[in-house]
Amino acid sequence: MALSAEMELYSTPASRLDSFVAQCLQPSREWKEEVLEAVKTVEQSLREEPLEGECGLDQEVRVLKLVKGSGCPCETPHPHSCFMSPPVLEGSTFKRPKLERPRSIRQSQSVPHLNIKETEAQRGVLFLPLLLVSSPVPTSSLQGSHLREGFGNLSPHLLPASEARGPSAPHSQPPPEVYVNLVKACRYPGHLSPSFCELQRDFVKHRPTKLKSLLRLVKHWFLQYVRARSPRAALPPLYALELLTIYAWEMGTQENESFRLDEGLTTVMELLQDYESLCIYWTKYYTFQNPIIEDVVRKQLQRERPIILDPADPTYNVAEGCRWDIVAQRACQCLKQDCCYDSKDNPVSSWNVKRARDIQVTVEQWGCPDWTLMVNPYTSIRKVKEKIQRRQCCEGLQRLSFQTPSGERKLLRSRSSLAEFGIFSDTRICLLETIPPEIQVFVRNPEGGSHAYAVDPNSFVLGLKQQIEDKQGLLRKQQELQFVGRVLQDWSVLGSYGIKDSDTLILSKKKDTHFPFLPS
Repeated sequence: MALSAEMELYSTPASRLDSFVAQCLQPSREWKEEVLEAVKTVEQSLREEPLEGECGLDQEVRVLKLVKGSGCPCETPHPHSCFMSPPVLEGSTFKRPKLERPRSIRQSQSVPHLNIKETEAQRGVLFLPLLLVSSPVPTSSLQGSHLREGFGNLSPHLLPASEARGPSAPHSQPPPEVYVNLVKACRYPGHLSPSFCELQRDFVKHRPTKLKSLLRLVKHWFLQYVRARSPRAALPPLYALELLTIYAWEMGTQENESFRLDEGLTTVMELLQDYESLCIYWTKYYTFQNPIIEDVVRKQLQRERPIILDPADPTYNVAEGCRWDIVAQRACQCLKQDCCYDSKDNPVSSWNVKRARDIQVTVEQWGCPDWTLMVNPYTSIRKVKEKIQRRQCCEGLQRLSFQTPSGERKLLRSRSSLAEFGIFSDTRICLLETIPPEIQVFVRNPEGGSHAYAVDPNSFVLGLKQQIEDKQGLLRKQQELQFVGRVLQDWSVLGSYGIKDSDTLILSKKKDTHFPFLPS
């Protein structure tokens, strides 16, 4: 008895997943040719007629470029965008689309509208081109005033990806200035993401053939067992599933092109079940070398998980605001099916994939050279201290703290992890040894920087000022320390002010002096 299309994957033994992909998910040559012919028809129609007048534009605008995008821009258009958002088509054949020009951009949010008839066959997945519209006026940045003048109510993300990226060569990393302009012009996360659709496409496209088979398998599962059963839910875009699958392959196989599809599928399902711990990003097209980009990415990584940053757009978390709980439930069901069990009826083993990449932690200690260690963000601070102990042989009590560029210095407690503080990228931590009855206090200077000091609560304020002079270079007599609004007197005991462990004191220069701080 033939099984329904919905049950095909779940009834396929794990050992036959390669055959399943080849027979059911690989598009035929004839199908590809028909798709290309239809795409040419669409492109020709768009290029022949300018968009003006009836579309609400105050000048003629022509289509300069059509880009075959990945799942993200085509599937989940951003608010107020003006690009073609075609459906995902499944089928071995499909009929040529009819082009219908809408009366107004505001009515359709697409130019032109595609009315595509689908067939019942379930073979292959097609993403039609993403349409990006541009003014004929030359542009040099994402923020030019001529954009607002030329487009009226249209947003800058109507620029073609090639212009938004600047003069960079295909498949290369855009200049940092492109992303700096993106950050300045971006009104909301992912606002200008369509301008980088070529990078998004290339990130997925230039992958090994076997990985593409796994991508097809995961997307087929998502369409058949998640989206089809929850059509009205705010589910993640296919692009998010693609990125998660690529991450699983990179971390689980060390980018080995020879792997088992059943293990890959099982790994992705397990990651989906643990979606609340996911924090994934890449530095292929943007890096932390530029402080503006670094600040944006670090803030993104501190937000609620799951986090899957678009590798082409640091402002866009493609996993945000989606019903991952529904996907996790379906993933749990998938792990119970034949496709995740071997011939001996044992669960297929998964790859060892961490929910976040290991990061480099630089340890700073006054009087000692800096050194680094690799740590996973979900590793407990207690285990980090154990690594430090093996390296440093600390005699006193270890006190670890860190400070973000614009925030307060915080104590890293043993029961916590770096992930709880939103630390998922390379960072610096301060190591301070205290010997009872010493406590740790933080001293913040006017520039916002903060340093940790070990002090005895029964010692004089002058002793702390001496430490500050040794470490920061400001003479004791030029220092003024405050705690909760009170100025600390040199010959007073620190404990008399109610100062406790990990409290922060404010350091300033006395007004009757002109001695600057020496570099710390």
